[in-house]
Formats: sequence, C-alpha cells, structure tokens
Amino acid sequence: MSEEHINRLRPYQREVASAILSSVFGKKGLIFSVEMARQGGKNELSAQIELLLLTLYMTQPQNLVKCSPTFKPQTVISMMRLRDRLNDAGFNGIWVAELGYIIRLGNARAIFLSADESANVVGNTAHILLEIDESQDVSKEKYTKEFKPMGATTNVTTVHYGTTWDDSTLLEEVKQTNYELERKDGIRRHFRYDWQEIANYNPDYLAYVEAERERLGEEHPLFLTQYRLLPIHGGGGFLSRQQLAQLNGEHTRKHHAERGKVYVAGIDLAGEAEVAEGAHLIGLKPRQDSTVVTIGELDFSVCDDVQKQPRTCVVEHYRWTGEKHAELYPRLVDILKNVWRCRKVVVDATGIGQPVSSFLRRALGSKVSAFTFTARAKSELGFNLLAAINSGRLKVYKGDGSAEYQEFWLEMERAKSQYRPSQTMNFYVDPSEGHDDFLISLALVVEAANQYEPRGARGSLQGV
Repeated sequence: MSEEHINRLRPYQREVASAILSSVFGKKGLIFSVEMARQGGKNELSAQIELLLLTLYMTQPQNLVKCSPTFKPQTVISMMRLRDRLNDAGFNGIWVAELGYIIRLGNARAIFLSADESANVVGNTAHILLEIDESQDVSKEKYTKEFKPMGATTNVTTVHYGTTWDDSTLLEEVKQTNYELERKDGIRRHFRYDWQEIANYNPDYLAYVEAERERLGEEHPLFLTQYRLLPIHGGGGFLSRQQLAQLNGEHTRKHHAERGKVYVAGIDLAGEAEVAEGAHLIGLKPRQDSTVVTIGELDFSVCDDVQKQPRTCVVEHYRWTGEKHAELYPRLVDILKNVWRCRKVVVDATGIGQPVSSFLRRALGSKVSAFTFTARAKSELGFNLLAAINSGRLKVYKGDGSAEYQEFWLEMERAKSQYRPSQTMNFYVDPSEGHDDFLISLALVVEAANQYEPRGARGSLQGV
C-alpha cells in the first residue's frame, strides 16, 4: 500500500490490509476471515483496499466483486463508501457508475452484489478480489454455489468480513478452516479484533461500548457476538442461573395502584379453544393457554447518567384460563383503567389477538399499543428482555406462595432460546414442558416500559 493509504488506517487495519494485498499481488489465492467488533472499521478497511486496487488495476479490464447479505441497505452503503473514497482521492468526475451496481475506474470495475437467496449473480468473474461482507449472514449454499466459483479460474484472493454469531455460520466455518490451515503452514488467515483491541486507538469508541455493556450486559447475545466476538453455541436455556437471580426482587406484590406511581402492562392473550364443542368425545382437548396480564411499576429513582431508563418492578399478575376474549373485555378494561391507571399497555395483537387490542384501544385510547409477533419482532422483544434483566432494570415481586408466582418461575426456568441466521433469536417454553404465557407477558411489559414517555418535557424523571 502507498504511504498515504497506510496512514488512513489504524494498526490493526493495516495488519489485515497487508496480508490481503500480499495475497492479491502474489496471486496466492488465499481465503481470509476478518472478525472485527461492530463499528471497528471493517467497512473503511474494505473501501480503502478497493480504492487502492482500482487505482493500481485501472488500465486493465478486471473486476473485484463484493457481496453483502442484502442489496438495500448493505450493498448500497458499501458503494457509497467507495464513491466517497474515490472522490477523496481526487477521482471525482473520473470514476463511472454503471447499471446501478458497478463502479468503474478506467477499465477496472468494482461489482457490488446481493447475497440474498433470490439474487441472480451467476456469470460474474472476480479477477482481483472477492469480498464477502457480513459473512455470518450469508447462506453457505449461496456462497459455495454462486460466489466462490467467481474466482475459480483466476485463483482470486477472498476475504470474509463480519462479526461472529453462532457456530453454524459461513464465517465460523471459514474461520475454523483457516485455523486448521494456519496450524499446518503457519500463514495467518484469520484476523480477530474485539472491542478492547479497537478501543486502544479510539477513546470515544471505548466510552460508547462501555455504555452498551452497561445497557445490555456483558453476556447479552448481541454484546457477546458483536463486541466480544464470542459465538453462541446452539440453543439452550434462555436465562442463566445468574439472570434468574437478578430477576428476583425484594419488593412485595401489590393489588392496586398507589398514588403518584406510574404503571404499565403487558398482555399475552390465550389462543381460544381450537377444536369444536364435543371434540372431547373423540379424545381431543382444546388448548389450555392462559391470558396473562403483567403489571409493572416504573421506578425512576434509579435513573442517572448511566442508567437512563427506569426500573420496571413487576407488582402483579393476572391469569385466566379457558375464558373467551369477549368475556374478558370488561374485566381487562376495569383492571387497566380503574385498578392500575396504566399509562402504557402493550398487548399481543397477533391473529385472534387483533380484535382484543382494537377493543382496548377504543376503550383506553393511545396508551394501548398493539404488538404483532413476527420472527424479527419477537427476536427484538427477547433481546430487550435480556437487556432489562442483565442491567438490573427488571425485578419481580418476592415469593408469596401463589399459583401465579409458582407458574411464573416455572416458565422462567424452562424457557429456551434458539439462535437463527441474521442475528435473530427465538425464546419459548417447549410445549411438552408447559406454556410460555408469563414469559411473553413479561417481555411485553418491558416493551411497555420502553415505550412509555413521561408527561411534559422529554427526559423528565418525574413520570407525572
């Protein structure tokens, strides 16, 4: 690399760039894996390498190819960054955009492609370099069948960039292969820089990640993978023993609102009986899910520069099993409006829950929010629940010997997690072991707390 390009990169970025460029110029055809903590500069590293290669090969009709899991926004962002770097280097008005996904400098071209399953990418050739961005989110099959062959006839150097996720991703597979090859020939192919390494060169980054660690907790799946670069190993228990202990509060259960306090609610609705009357005659039983309402009291006294959000103290549970939604309407309205004067209510509005959420919104107004479960929405709900527990912002009333208390903790202990591609997760109780009504209601009350905004000036700690 030229002195100018070297000076634009931090030492750990220069280390990676030197290895990649050595393989490119020496036509070694090495496959690299680069794990860099989120916001650590992997995109800038990639753009600077692309800039240098386009400059050096601009008299030759050759391609470098970069793919990302999605065209929008990931591929588009990569293209914008390269354009900016070309302009910074004085090539404004010289480089040319073609077909909406190609940037050409002279005769050399950077081709940007989507690795989405439906994207048609066959037919492109990578002569100079093949880059796989966010490799942990790219399908192994898509890469093996459609991207890897792009460099077969050119022995192209390949780079997989990303952060870790679980132990089944493309990035993890390439990384483990690279470790094995390194043991055999001593050539370094895997580069790993966690947040602490990056923070050595950027005090603002250090402050940001420390705040994220405080907000999420060090063992939160997103902090674990995106900043510590430690993979999640398969499924397993949703809550650890430490997290269960953190969830356990010292406050007593309450049965009505207290003056001056702020209350929110999360409602998980039971699926109504799914088989016709008389089904018991042939041995079928209707589902026995319960409708569960969790009431949370917001404690603003814990808010400070570090803990910017109030603590949610679960103070009451309601559970109804086998009751039709229509019969619950007046009871729900009375509890939420008159008993607790809830300021925010989040209700499961998926499927048959939609009419209930609509009714509650008509009765109680804009304080009611409908939550529709999709795979991604539930994933975010689960991550937010873990963050609230890890940071000490969620506590449940101490034991009172009630059936609700016992069922709540049974579900917490039996809850499982499943981690999926694209950094999403599912959390649930296996149907063979019970229900997850209290678990989902707990996640919804955290969502209600996150949505609540105190009256008056934004940021007020009064909650009145």
